Amino acid sequence: MKVKVQTLDAGGKGGDIELNDAVFGVEPRGDILHRVVTWQLEKRRGTARAARERSDVARTGKKFGRQKGGGTARHGDRRAPIFVGGGKAHGPRVRDFNPSLNKKIRALGLRMALSAKAKDGNLIVLDNLDLQEAKTAALKAQLGKLGLGKNALVIDGDALNVGFANASANLREINLLPAVGANVYDILNHETLVLTRAAVEKLEARFNG
Repeated sequence: MKVKVQTLDAGGKGGDIELNDAVFGVEPRGDILHRVVTWQLEKRRGTARAARERSDVARTGKKFGRQKGGGTARHGDRRAPIFVGGGKAHGPRVRDFNPSLNKKIRALGLRMALSAKAKDGNLIVLDNLDLQEAKTAALKAQLGKLGLGKNALVIDGDALNVGFANASANLREINLLPAVGANVYDILNHETLVLTRAAVEKLEARFNG
């Protein structure tokens, strides 16, 4: 698949780049994408800290008092939830939010997400993210010429371009990730996917390696 490489100012021409069909030409499947996105969302869930219940509290099991004649309730031990230092009744418990998903399915899902953006025409390849002036207003004007839609995910190479990262920090519609952080949920959650040449090389090497 051949794609035209654009420059950040949308004025110059960066030539063409040949995208690997094994990465950007896979037919997307909704069931695979759904499985990967569900796995991602479950993996990032945090669990509550478990409270110690009656059986977990380290207190004496001795009967609190006499069964009769004490003028108080007939408590069995001091671990009861009504006493200070006793166990908590119906407290939070640890829940397992660590699902497993086959590594091949995860890799296939990422290739399908990239292919879906390329197939829909929502993939833009930039030569680089270098800015003459790392200013938010100037960057916003340049991005407006590219037609990124309501939001865009920008993926760079190994390291993020510092000037672009600083200039785009206050743009809510722009999110920036290194190539190693590319994931299915973020790609599908943005209208447009923007890749640099370095990002394309890293992603293709990631799957071909």
